[in-house]
Amino acid sequence: MRTASNPPPVIAIDGPTASGKGTVAMRVADQLSFHYLDSGALYRLVAFASEEAGISVDDESGLGAIASRMQVIFKDNKIFLNGKDVTKLIREEKIGTRASRLAIYPKVRDALLTLQREFRQNPGLVADGRDMASRIFTDAVLKVYLTASVQARAERRYKQLIAKGISARMNVLLQDLQERDARDINRGTAPLQRVEGAYLLDTSDLSVDQAVTQVLNWYAKLHH
Repeated sequence: MRTASNPPPVIAIDGPTASGKGTVAMRVADQLSFHYLDSGALYRLVAFASEEAGISVDDESGLGAIASRMQVIFKDNKIFLNGKDVTKLIREEKIGTRASRLAIYPKVRDALLTLQREFRQNPGLVADGRDMASRIFTDAVLKVYLTASVQARAERRYKQLIAKGISARMNVLLQDLQERDARDINRGTAPLQRVEGAYLLDTSDLSVDQAVTQVLNWYAKLHH
């Protein structure tokens, strides 16, 4: 029996944009029959909802208010915002860029803090993002910092976009990733960082299967 003093276990996977952490986290959650939290999607949802509402990306209070009112459901690989399926809409590059810009605001991050912690339910949670281990789930049983070279990440992003029929230019993607990394690492609130005790997983030369297996092995070791 898990009590309030012994909440459901969390596996926290942090890392930079396009490192593959979302795919790995989702697969690990599937393998363990855990819940899954894509925290990056929440920032994209704020970006999408605020754009729909005509709120400027410079209006921290307005963005924070939108963030605190969102009704979000992750179900069957789909994302619903206030009852509407927005899975594809929030994956557009312009929404990703907007999300990266508004993620620097403390009011937005604070509003999403509560929402993210509500995903922690039995039998457990796999959460991926930028500050899962450093801020949201500091008591996670397993902390992983998943990264890859900026070149490998740009190539993955390029292939993803082309596969979806979206045109992309490699040099633009490289520059965008470098700018996002700089914003994530240098922001004042909850910067992207590898926390003490987090396992480093460089996926530059790993397949998704290899990365998933590694995370599951680490978890199994901690659990036995």
